[in-house]
Amino acid sequence: MQRSSIHRATAALLVLGLGALTACGSDGGGDEGEGSGGDEVVLVTHESFLVSDAVLERFTEETGHRVKLLRAGDAGVVVNQAVLSAGNPQGDVLFGVDNTLLSRALEAGIFTPHEAAGLEHVPAELRLDDEKHRVTPVDTGDICVNYDRAWFEEHDLAPPRTLQDLADPAYADLLVVQNAATSSPGLGFLLATVAAFGEDGWGPYWESLRENGVEVVEGWEQAYNERFSGAGQGGDRPLVVSYASSPPAGVVYGGDERPEEAPTGVATETCFRQVEFAGLLEGAANEEGGRALLDFLLGLPFQEDMPLSMFVRPAREDAALPEEFTRYAEPVDEVHEVAPEEIAAHRDEWIDEWTDLVVR
Repeated sequence: MQRSSIHRATAALLVLGLGALTACGSDGGGDEGEGSGGDEVVLVTHESFLVSDAVLERFTEETGHRVKLLRAGDAGVVVNQAVLSAGNPQGDVLFGVDNTLLSRALEAGIFTPHEAAGLEHVPAELRLDDEKHRVTPVDTGDICVNYDRAWFEEHDLAPPRTLQDLADPAYADLLVVQNAATSSPGLGFLLATVAAFGEDGWGPYWESLRENGVEVVEGWEQAYNERFSGAGQGGDRPLVVSYASSPPAGVVYGGDERPEEAPTGVATETCFRQVEFAGLLEGAANEEGGRALLDFLLGLPFQEDMPLSMFVRPAREDAALPEEFTRYAEPVDEVHEVAPEEIAAHRDEWIDEWTDLVVR
């Protein structure tokens, strides 16, 4: 969703300072260096993963297993590390592999099948590995360009609506995106342009973005929290690739008052739909705990906690959504789509070409 979903807008703010790989217990404390096994179940995830302490405590009360988190950068980094350590995993469960990276993880054989309890409440279009159950869909979110409403009002400029708008000189030097080679939102945005402009058109489109001053950073946290002006952290770029569900974060963490509209808006014609999954890692030291955790990630307590912790939409269609989420998250009627088999066949080729075009 991620993530990610991501959601990313507030979750990453609360985990600033994480290194390349950071460990913490369910209470947010240290525990770095402890191994998996026993009553501890290790969840490997991206830097934007966030869940209420009470929810993790409930998991411990119900199962006897305590969750330890290992956060390792953006989802692209997490998946790459898991592939490199296949068969000798850093933890028991991986959360954050999405539909842009799923085939890479499945081809590497890093997951052990598990059919999670509650899967019948997940729409069929999200269950991309429904025959083998190597991964469990946990959340979904639309990767879209977000804009800083105050900046555009101050400069008397209408925000962009479409992907093509972003190449207009009126928006020169305003957009920051994530690296498609290291970031799942960055890759999702690249795929949106592939869908919109086709095999022969997406490259020239990115050349026009490059000429229009697009900035590329490694991951979502840097793009949103450091470079985006709408995050309130001193950034100077009023356009950023994030999520359609990002705006509620600016409201929920912006004070007690509830404005008529969120301080950030969404260019809803720029979106790609992301689905985030979790899976039991092959060779997990605590397989029993890992299976219990997968069931819990799809259970209603966790699913209903996600909208206002990670600001993503739960995978379960029977999960209740809080009023702040439904009021301020912007609906997306249509998204740019690339078939999973097309992503699997061409992802690495597209990333290499994008890197040559944009990151040089």
